[in-house]
Amino acid sequence: MSSLTHRGRRRGAEVGKNSEKELEGEEDSHQDRCLDADDSGDSKDIRLNLMEEVLLLGLKDKEGYTSFWNDCISSGLRGGILIELAMRGRIHLEPPTIRKKRLLDRKVLLKSDSPTGDVLLDETLKHIKATEPAETVQTWIELLTGETWNPFKLQYQLRNVRERIAKNLVEKGILTTEKQNFLLFDMTTHPVTNTTEKQRLVRKLQESVLERWVNDPQRMDRRTLALLVLAHSSDVLESVFSTLADDRYDIAMNRAKDLVELDPEVEGTKHSATEMIWAVLAAFNKS
Repeated sequence: MSSLTHRGRRRGAEVGKNSEKELEGEEDSHQDRCLDADDSGDSKDIRLNLMEEVLLLGLKDKEGYTSFWNDCISSGLRGGILIELAMRGRIHLEPPTIRKKRLLDRKVLLKSDSPTGDVLLDETLKHIKATEPAETVQTWIELLTGETWNPFKLQYQLRNVRERIAKNLVEKGILTTEKQNFLLFDMTTHPVTNTTEKQRLVRKLQESVLERWVNDPQRMDRRTLALLVLAHSSDVLESVFSTLADDRYDIAMNRAKDLVELDPEVEGTKHSATEMIWAVLAAFNKS
């Protein structure tokens, strides 16, 4: 009789675990569906993640490479990975405590290890899952970029990130691949072939600070807010507004400046869904 009881308990526990896994999987699927809802104004044929959007904005259309003088885009892409994972319900910041109220003091915690289907996101997810104790947003950006003095932490560096993102954009029909000779070396470049998609992205950001300006980040579309923050941190925002007339350019730049100069600690407490966005901005403001 006792063995039947134990067996029934084990079965009950197994059913409970399976139910939790199914629920977790349903939540992850729901998060991914929400991404489509957030992008409802975008092209229905092409879905880009934040890293792909940032790189596309930073690429020179005909040349197919980013500015040699831009040393911010590498860390900006890593920040985009963290925000993308948070938006997909895979990671989150630990709850604030008396000792850890600031965004930069709170650790990045795993919420779900369910694969996203994106190689860079899933690679980062594995690193976060395997790291004990947990690290902060700023530390993760440094680790993923390879900016660490600890030789034991170099394993967390994500390599060839720009090239891997560019290949994704090639597969989506937005970029192509060419070889260019620069006297001393050959370089693989990725010129823009689908200019319509890039123009759509540029127009989306321009309108967010002009025609659709709401003067309140909490009322902005989350992904648009994240892209504005990442474009600023990656030093590509000025080129996004470069096609505007002088008066509209000044308005757009001033509004974007006002946005990124808000206090992340204050804005991060207003809506938990945007916590990671403001934590990434706080990390870039400090660096």
